[in-house]
Amino acid sequence: MQVHLPLALYSYWHKRFSLLLSFSLFLSLSLYSQDHPFGSWNILNAKLSIDKHWSVWAEGQMRSTDLMNNFNYYEIKGALTYNINRNISFTAGIGHYETYTPGGEYMKPVVSVETRTWLQVGMEQQLDRINFDHRYRVEQRHLNTGYKNRFRYRLNMVVPINKSAMEKGTIFGYIGDEIFFTDQAPYYERNRFFTGLGYKFSPLLALTSGYMRQFDYKLETQDYRNFLQIALLFNFTLKEHADHGVPKTTD
Repeated sequence: MQVHLPLALYSYWHKRFSLLLSFSLFLSLSLYSQDHPFGSWNILNAKLSIDKHWSVWAEGQMRSTDLMNNFNYYEIKGALTYNINRNISFTAGIGHYETYTPGGEYMKPVVSVETRTWLQVGMEQQLDRINFDHRYRVEQRHLNTGYKNRFRYRLNMVVPINKSAMEKGTIFGYIGDEIFFTDQAPYYERNRFFTGLGYKFSPLLALTSGYMRQFDYKLETQDYRNFLQIALLFNFTLKEHADHGVPKTTD
């Protein structure tokens, strides 16, 4: 029995995208009902694995104060990672970050310009199907207003939904939290909670879409914002090998 090719392709992709798109639509409608404004957080990430130990990263981000509108922030950064084994890695990175006045498309005056370097330790654990990713980072922030240190810890949990391993065609869910500290009062600076779904098209490409809530703490004020986060993740390699790794960003 022959199957009409366009219909077969539609059915194939529809089954895999429907869950992710429905989730994103639900998030958008839910966030629109919030009293607090929310924005967009768009990420393009590329990783090149040189061998089983060394890899390099590059990432660009655009963020807005409204959904896909009034972008007022961008960053470009790169990193070099050394994997001791599958569970422990060391990373050194550098990036450029600019924040503009909210309310328009990169509206001047520029609020903040920063060159940032960082050192990072990553630790992964596997419990049945769940991947636990611990990230410890020390940042050196060279801002237009002066120099600051910052310390970050992120815990991220990823679980494949329709397959037992993170392989081609996997729909996966993720949830995590990150805390930010400084060496100056009030010390506790920020918290980010995030959750969502992703799809791994192939060892080369994955897409994630989810919700992020960012809480900023200052001595005078406390504020939080909601974001719809979308990330496109490329994973290149110089050598042919099976890839069951967990898609992730540098930020």
